[in-house]
This record gives sequence, structure tokens and C-alpha cells, in this order.
Amino acid sequence: MMLLSVILCANAQKADTIGKQLPQVIQDLIENMVYVEGGTFTMGDDKLDYSNPFQIAKPEHQVTVSPFFISRYEVTQEVWEAVMGVDFSVVKGAKLPVSNVCWDDCQEFVLKLVYMTGINFRLPTEAEWEFAARGGNKSCHTRHSGSNSIDSVAWYCYNSGEKLHPVGQKLPNELGLYDMNGNVWEWCYDFYGIYDSSPQTNPKGALNSSTNVVRGGSLQERIEECCVFSRYGVNPAMKSRFGGFRLAASPE
Repeated sequence: MMLLSVILCANAQKADTIGKQLPQVIQDLIENMVYVEGGTFTMGDDKLDYSNPFQIAKPEHQVTVSPFFISRYEVTQEVWEAVMGVDFSVVKGAKLPVSNVCWDDCQEFVLKLVYMTGINFRLPTEAEWEFAARGGNKSCHTRHSGSNSIDSVAWYCYNSGEKLHPVGQKLPNELGLYDMNGNVWEWCYDFYGIYDSSPQTNPKGALNSSTNVVRGGSLQERIEECCVFSRYGVNPAMKSRFGGFRLAASPE
């Protein structure tokens, strides 16, 4: 199910107008939103236990998420520039993931993209991100997104050459999503907090916190930090040449 198809069915006239006015890179972004069926999964990992309190991925707990869309690729510099007019990334490249953006920058981007397209884009919740990274209901339960062999699916510290790579060069996961691990870590919507062990439905993180969640690891990180369950809490004002994001949207 393509997001653009949903729009066409819901409001053909509006979608036709949007399609004529939007830059091609934004039309491509819409076409590359992947539909994720809702489902229930075990979130977190009881074995991952770093001393850093902002990396805790336990306890494992049952989470149910509703259907949603998520972008096939990390937001690229050409998409960012089409929406924002200026690219903050230190290393330039149209197909490289945008980087050096803080959480607030991402929110500003989302608001402008929603205004531009009429689509309810947003950052994914941490639960949505992990469910998608694991392959959703098609999951093969691999340690990295799409494989137990990290080199086949991710740019990380031992194969990246310490540089960003264009999106979509590695193998996708079961849902057809690329670079869920490595390249740039990705902002999520949620405040960071310690997991609750009780079953949850569509959780949205801590009610309040000084940090927001980032997921996926980056080109500079080790194998352990590029797993589907690895997480960090990061100051939302932080900008990093290793930090970017991807988009989500609800079907309604």
C-alpha cells in the first residue's frame, strides 16, 4: 500500500493538485513511504546492559502498535533542501542522509512538509521505529535490521571509512527499509525514559525528560550499537554530523 494511493482514494482532486505542484523529490518521498501493518512484538533486549544510563534497552516488554507508514530511506539532503531551502549538513551530497539537525529542526521540517503536502507526516515513535527495524510482522528476528550480518545492511565503524554514504546502498530489511542501522542515527518522537515491563499499546515514551530518543546507530559506532534494540537518550538541541532522521505518517 502506497501512501500516495491512500491520498488518491481519499481525495483525488487534492492529490492531483498536490502532485502537479510538488517538487519531484517530494513526490518520490511520498511514493517511498512503506505501509507497516500493526502488530505485537517484544521490544528491547535484556542482554544489552551498558553502564551508560542513556543506553538501557531493558526490560524486554510486549508492545502493540497500530498500522503506520514509514519512509523507505533516511531523509536525504535533496529532500531537506526542497522543504527548508537550506541544508545544514557538513558533508554535501544530494542522496546522502541529511545530518547536523537537532530534534527541533526535524519538527520544523515536518511542519513545513505537512503544509506543503497536506499529509500528516511526523517523526516515528520509538516503538514504531523498532517494530519497523525488526521487520514488522515479517520479522526474521535478526540482530540488525534485515540480517545477522551487519556488513550486508549497515554502514558502521568498521566499513564506513568514517564517511556518510548515499541511502539505499546496503540490503533492505523484510519491509524494504534501508539503513535502519548505521549511516546516521535517527531521531524519534519520544522523550527518553527507562522502559516499563508491562504490556503497552502505542507507547510514546516518557512523559517528560531532558533527552529525546535516537535509534539505529551511525557510521562511527560499533556492532553492539547498531542493533534493532539499541537506543540512546540525546539532548534535543544536539546537532551531529552523524545524526539524521526518517519520517512516519498515520494512515488516517
